[in-house]
Amino acid sequence: MSPRTSPRRQPITIRRAVAGDAKRLTRIVRGSGAYEGKYASAVAGYRVGPDYIEAHRAFVAVGADEHGNRVLGFYSLVLDPPELDLLFVADEAQGQGLGRLLVAHMQSEARAAGLDRVMVVSHGPAEDFYHRVGAVRTGTVPANPPAVPWDRPEFEFRIPPE
Repeated sequence: MSPRTSPRRQPITIRRAVAGDAKRLTRIVRGSGAYEGKYASAVAGYRVGPDYIEAHRAFVAVGADEHGNRVLGFYSLVLDPPELDLLFVADEAQGQGLGRLLVAHMQSEARAAGLDRVMVVSHGPAEDFYHRVGAVRTGTVPANPPAVPWDRPEFEFRIPPE
């Protein structure tokens, strides 16, 4: 299987993240092409540590390849207040529906937890993605320099009951 093989042709498993995933999750965040240029400072020193994984509902999408199981993306759901805190897909796995799969899983987890809405604060390059997966824009979070020097779109996922 070549490195360009579509992750959707591989079996994808979504499982709860474990402390041993922390370094890979940090690499996915820091290596995200969506955070290049003016957005690079937001992830330059970002770390997804074992403590974060323990404290949050973090889930990883794992694909089987010739090297074994490989983490291709992840998300973190905070229950109070309901928020999609992180959602990242490795650059090499983008465009294959993995982000949509992670969002569907998040919505299922949110529903199981009794939530009817989940908010997400994004950044400009991800805005189209959130629209495509059914999030509704609810506003704009103003810049907060120096940590976040740009305005950020805010979205909401409505979680219908089953």
